[in-house]
Amino acid sequence: VQLQASGGGLVQAGGSLRLSCAASGRTFSNYYMGWFRQAPGKERRFVAAISWGGLSTYYEDSVKGRFTISRDNAKNTVYLQMNSLKPEDTAVYYCAARGGTYSQFATMYDYWGQGTLVTVSS
Repeated sequence: VQLQASGGGLVQAGGSLRLSCAASGRTFSNYYMGWFRQAPGKERRFVAAISWGGLSTYYEDSVKGRFTISRDNAKNTVYLQMNSLKPEDTAVYYCAARGGTYSQFATMYDYWGQGTLVTVSS
């Protein structure tokens, strides 16, 4: 699976962004999809994940109620809607695909996109 993330940018605190991740190469609906982020000098951390058909979603505690993960299997795309952004959300955001079921661990994901930078100014 090839993954291409987009939608990052510079936004003021309290603003919103929607990230997209377009997949190609294999049957998209066979994969759990996840979003991770990596701030400068820090390890890559789980943000959100979504099941094959989109019925189950999972979030890291600090983004619950602010971020929403969704997918459109007809378009082979997963999204991350980010609202009420905070400066601490600043990071490179990566989408990832996993052939198994839910995991919050980056090492359990099989394919990765190139990352898109989100910068939240205070």
